[in-house]
Amino acid sequence: MFRWNEENQQAQQAVLTRPAVTASKEVEAICIDILNAVKAQGDAALLKMAKEFDKRETPRLLVPVEEINQAEQLLSNELKAAIETAYANVKRFHQAQLPKDIKLTTQPGVLCELKYQAIEAVGIYVPGGSAPLPSSVIMQGVLAQLSGAQTVVLTTPVKADETINPAILYAAKLCGIKTIVESGGAGAIAAMAYGTESVPKVNKIFGPGNSFVTMAKQLVAQTIPGMAIDMPAGPSEVLVIADERANPGFIAADLLSQAEHGADSQVILLCNSARIIEKTQQALTEQLAKLSRKDTAEQALANSSLILVDSVEQAFAVSAQYGPEHLILQLADAQPYLSLVKNAGSVFVGDYTPESAGDYASGTNHVLPTYGYSATYSSLNLLDFFRTYTVQTISKNGLRELSKAILPLAAAEGLDAHANAVSIRLEAMNNER
Repeated sequence: MFRWNEENQQAQQAVLTRPAVTASKEVEAICIDILNAVKAQGDAALLKMAKEFDKRETPRLLVPVEEINQAEQLLSNELKAAIETAYANVKRFHQAQLPKDIKLTTQPGVLCELKYQAIEAVGIYVPGGSAPLPSSVIMQGVLAQLSGAQTVVLTTPVKADETINPAILYAAKLCGIKTIVESGGAGAIAAMAYGTESVPKVNKIFGPGNSFVTMAKQLVAQTIPGMAIDMPAGPSEVLVIADERANPGFIAADLLSQAEHGADSQVILLCNSARIIEKTQQALTEQLAKLSRKDTAEQALANSSLILVDSVEQAFAVSAQYGPEHLILQLADAQPYLSLVKNAGSVFVGDYTPESAGDYASGTNHVLPTYGYSATYSSLNLLDFFRTYTVQTISKNGLRELSKAILPLAAAEGLDAHANAVSIRLEAMNNER
């Protein structure tokens, strides 16, 4: 137990420090080689990497549409229904985010408009790892579908003689995704960024991944004109604010739900009761022993902290300093405190709102800023799949009046050509009289 008010500022900062994310020069060098290989050799490079990295004897790239359509036949009714519920809830919540164009007359004769346009081609990366992630398909695919993007490419790694899990294929089908590529890692990112014979080039790449995927995303965003990525990615994290009547078993379960993601994940409890913290520690020990990913969660807990604060208000101040990906409020009445929430990716209110709900099926998006980026980045939302542009239409009289602002400003900035573009039109108007 870390007693916040009994420690100096240096110790307080240390306990909130995240595990180091190493973007080593070695990872960067490997990614650069992979990007160059895919850029030069296209499909041939992807197939070679599938043999080398994924140990596939007879790799392929594109999943036939028939396989996508037939995937649901391989699912249990229970899992199929779960995927459909998650899809419906995520779609319902994000459909409400559909943007509307703005048209406004700023002064007589001057019409200004803001227009939204779907990003034409988007790429979705779904990690392979140790388990299928249909939820990751839904969280990204629904938004691409709602935006109306013309081209949607989904890439996911396939190991050895395995096949893509039918749950992923069915989720993709619901989202209207027909281009599914059996490729992972930096190679898949390169394929979507540059395009190959089989993989369409995209304008923006979404999705989490390991250090190679993250590095490759950053490299293509920095080196390809017009290429964009969703947000900086990092290890999963959760911060729980609990009061003296919170359920220690619930707290422990929420902490472990993120700790099992990876050894570099971090979980933090802020509580104003030493008794609850002690009971939570006991519950962690009991629940940890039953987890299939016990070793992973145990390593994550070594990076984590249970912190005693003086008050709930102080807990919110510490949370704002940390900027968690997930913020869980296990408080008797959280509503009065919601105005104190700052720098959180997604907030879960009340004893019966576990983070797992947002990960899967409540409707909000589980693609969230980590590593303190919640201070400047938002959770993935529908607008991330759009670009905006402005339109202005000015009448003769409108320009005549507006010139009273344009010409002095152009003169003050010493931009004669700017002024002339207005003056020449004013002269033409005067000659018409």
